[in-house]
Amino acid sequence: MAAGAGLVLLAAPAGGVVFYGSSQDEAVEQRLLDRLDESDRTVRAASGRTFDAARADYRSALAVYRDLGEEHAGSRAGRLVPERLKAYYAAVAAPYRQGRHCEAVAPLTYLRTVPESIDPKLLGDLAGWPDGPLATSLYACGVSRLGDPVVGSPGGELAELLRTFPGSVQAGKVGPAVSRKISEQARAVSGSSPCSATETLRGIRASVASMPEKSVSVRAGEADRGIENGAYACGVDQFRKKQFTEARKTLTEFATTYRKDGRRARARDIAIAAEIADDRPAAGRRLPPTGRPGGSRMELVISNDAPSGVEILYTGPVTGRVTLKACGSCKRYGTEVSGSMFACKAGGSKAGGRNYPKARLQLPAGEYHFLYKHGTGASVDVDSYSSGSRIRPGYTYSSCTYVVESPYGLGLPSPSDPISFSPASSSR
Repeated sequence: MAAGAGLVLLAAPAGGVVFYGSSQDEAVEQRLLDRLDESDRTVRAASGRTFDAARADYRSALAVYRDLGEEHAGSRAGRLVPERLKAYYAAVAAPYRQGRHCEAVAPLTYLRTVPESIDPKLLGDLAGWPDGPLATSLYACGVSRLGDPVVGSPGGELAELLRTFPGSVQAGKVGPAVSRKISEQARAVSGSSPCSATETLRGIRASVASMPEKSVSVRAGEADRGIENGAYACGVDQFRKKQFTEARKTLTEFATTYRKDGRRARARDIAIAAEIADDRPAAGRRLPPTGRPGGSRMELVISNDAPSGVEILYTGPVTGRVTLKACGSCKRYGTEVSGSMFACKAGGSKAGGRNYPKARLQLPAGEYHFLYKHGTGASVDVDSYSSGSRIRPGYTYSSCTYVVESPYGLGLPSPSDPISFSPASSSR
């Protein structure tokens, strides 16, 4: 009888372990289930918002799942946690499942940290699941944004892919994707939007050059020729669209940067025409001619009767620029009348003891546009001005620049057409 009684007593504790919770207060079990349900609702509501807005709720729900799964593992609510975690991962990763790869990067990155704060046994295969989707999203998002300098920066998607998953299939696809994108944009600079395509190429180059993987970063040089072609095409396109200020800047930079390019002289001519057209729109009706016309040339002698230097830009059948030094002994004229009567008068190289700086141009016949740029030397406050003239065969031409004093103390260049002509002795 004693042995039998002992057997019954020993069996009681074993029964308590097998039927965990059978003797617990049902109210406690219900409270645990209520906490589980509340967290489930929190997760469902959070899945309808952006990850940044829902991050705090996701963390709160995960804390409840961890408590139920680790501290109340034998409860009915605790036994449901592994299944709830599957729904949790699905909710957080919803952007990935919907193909919104750029939006998926942040939540997938977060899911990779979840095993640090919960028992991996509760997660099972979920613990390593985010790696593949995250690599896929980093690749897809990064390639779609190639051209944005942020993509290749320390926080960019492609750079992050190469750092975090260097041996992945997705990382191996970055180099070829970069080359394809560069080739695509290099072709686009010859299209209808060369300026936009060129800026995209510059962005791609900057992105790729900062990549952490050398086999990828060396591909930045593939964009150089496309950028060079695009810079020229962009300037020409801006001129044709009457964006003269932009065209001048673009083509001047092109000529300065690409000194060995065969289009450099042409770029400088278009930049000159654009600068004139900015003040005189008629000069921008068409691009300067590409060739230099044959036939006779007429001489144009330009003299400077001003105490400041002057740069003369011209465009027509030919395009160019000349610079005249300041006339050291010259003064500003008091009125336009006195200027027109006395400026550069007296024929030879000297007039009244003055030696006027001169330039001699040999110009083919045609319509010309000029821009006189004062504002250097003694008279930095002198404005520029433009004019137009027709060069005809059989004549020689002369032009005089001078400055008139305004009532406000400013120097005003002569506003009249400064070019005069006379029959050429050689043509008689």
